Amino acid sequence: MTLVAVRMTFQRMADRRPVETSVERDDGVVFAMRGGGGGADLPHDLVHAVVEAALPLPDGVWGCVADGVVWGSMRHVSGRRPPHAADRSNALKRQRVEAVQRAEIVAHIVGRLARNQQIVPGEIAASGVPPERIAVAVEAVRDAARRWAALPVGQHWVVEWPSRPGRSAGRRSA
Repeated sequence: MTLVAVRMTFQRMADRRPVETSVERDDGVVFAMRGGGGGADLPHDLVHAVVEAALPLPDGVWGCVADGVVWGSMRHVSGRRPPHAADRSNALKRQRVEAVQRAEIVAHIVGRLARNQQIVPGEIAASGVPPERIAVAVEAVRDAARRWAALPVGQHWVVEWPSRPGRSAGRRSA
């Protein structure tokens, strides 16, 4: 049985308003996260979840959230935050800045390829991800985009981000 560290609930909107995603961590803290996309377009944060899971990139955007990072786009909704949560979040952001930047670059490349857009020659090689893994992620994003476009307006898509091995559910070390 895989423990869930984060449950993301994306709501399909009728138009391109910013998507507000519910982000529930295993420690009981709930955030609302505002992001791009919307309407029939796959939300940016959902692209990240698909790409980071397909490759996998455990220290990308969602792995960081699972470990306690709170991004500027996240607003606390409910639940008691652990002591020193802001300090822990800031420390993790500093420690993982390169991994998160890489996840942003890879998600951008994969998203463009999934939409049949051009990329700069050498961009895949510069990402450090083998082309065959990029191809897997592209297919995962295309599949997700088809499923998202077919999702009725107002319905939700739930994605569960697994807990890291060795990490106790509901516990933070800060």
